[in-house]
Amino acid sequence: MQHEKQGERGQKETLHSYRNLLIWQKAFLIAKEIYKLTELFPKEERYGLISQLRRAGVSVVSNIAEGFSRKTEKEKIQFAVIAFGSAAEIETQLLLAKELQFATKEEFEKTEHLVLEVRKILNSYLLKQRQVKQ
Repeated sequence: MQHEKQGERGQKETLHSYRNLLIWQKAFLIAKEIYKLTELFPKEERYGLISQLRRAGVSVVSNIAEGFSRKTEKEKIQFAVIAFGSAAEIETQLLLAKELQFATKEEFEKTEHLVLEVRKILNSYLLKQRQVKQ
C-alpha cells in the first residue's frame, strides 16, 4: 500500500509500504493458511504444534515487515535471517504434522509451497547481501 504526503515544496511524495512486497504478501498468506490448517489438528495440540506453527507463521510475516521498516541494511538483513529461520521452523513442523496425519497431504500442500517460495526469496536476498559485502 502506498501513502501520499505533501513534500516540502508541495509535491506529492509516495511512501512505499511493506505490503507492496511480494514476499510480505506470500508470508501473510502463510500465516493465514497456517491458522486455517491448524483448525484441522487435534485439539490436544492446541499448546503444542498448533501454537508453535501459528507463532512461527506470524514471526515470518512480522519480521519481513519490521525489516523493511528498518533504516540500515544490517538491520534489514538481521530481520530477514530471523524470518528465514522461522520459515525453516514452519517447514519442519509441517513435516511432523503431516507425518502424524493431522490433515491430508493435499491440505498441507498450499502452505508448504508458500513456505518454500518465501524461503527461496529470503535466501536469494541474503546471498545477494553477502555478495555486496565482499
